[in-house]
Amino acid sequence: MAVRYRPWREGDDLELLQVWGGPETPQAEQSRGLFRPSSDSPWLRCIVAEDAVGGVAVPVAAGYVFEPKLHNQRLWAYVEVAGDHRRAGIGATLLGMLRHEAGQSPSGVSTLRAKVVPGTTGAAFAEAAGFREIQRSRIIEVAPGALAVPNFADDAGPQLEEAATGSVELTTAVTGWYNAVHAWDPADMTLGQAQQFLLSDTAGAGGAVVLRDRPKADGGTIAAFALSYTQSRTDAPADVLIGYDTALRASEQSAAVASLLAMLVYQYPVQVEVDDSMTALVEVLEPLIAAGSARVVAETRVVSD
Repeated sequence: MAVRYRPWREGDDLELLQVWGGPETPQAEQSRGLFRPSSDSPWLRCIVAEDAVGGVAVPVAAGYVFEPKLHNQRLWAYVEVAGDHRRAGIGATLLGMLRHEAGQSPSGVSTLRAKVVPGTTGAAFAEAAGFREIQRSRIIEVAPGALAVPNFADDAGPQLEEAATGSVELTTAVTGWYNAVHAWDPADMTLGQAQQFLLSDTAGAGGAVVLRDRPKADGGTIAAFALSYTQSRTDAPADVLIGYDTALRASEQSAAVASLLAMLVYQYPVQVEVDDSMTALVEVLEPLIAAGSARVVAETRVVSD
């Protein structure tokens, strides 16, 4: 029989795993976790392609498109086809159907985007479908002692201190930074969303440190901050989110990031996720990569049609 297309049904995930096998990348594994029946709240459309195997209709491919709570000026899309069914037009047909569904999204947004890993079949499919890169994201591991430790002995100078993840001051700093560095894909994150998605226990936030330009008692404000998503210290790199005050001069942003990062890797390695739009962080990390004291662990690209 010819390939047929239908809405996702419960149990399709188990059947598809049998024909798909293991995920090509960690990104593909994460994307697979979002397959589910179509819904209106949140808005999501999921379609399955079936082919006859031994006279029985078996799912061989699937795709979805959904509207996120943040960064909602584009819809997220994902398509995966079993290896022995590729180059047969199934993926292209699924994508065309998802584009049709996107044209009926409740928000009126129809532009699609996806995350791909360079050099993979997913990246090649996206390029052939007309998707173009809009952002590069990397996970970078920084080795212990990669930066010289700054001197914080001056009581009137910059100060490093722990911060409560629930504090309004830290939440405000995180929100301002996040919105500024995501101007390429606006989030319009609120303080409540920053707490929910970045600073809460459920988000995995385990602690925070901040670097002030001078003591808080003297009016010092947060120049840079680091949020840890690793609950206990081990020899493995801790997952850390590093941000900074984007209202500072560019040189001051980089200096604050370098000072904070130097303290974080004084004895232990850390792992940082950085988009190219996080210019101060990129400026600090690139020389470390070139010198061999930091390395790129993973790289993904956000592409859009």
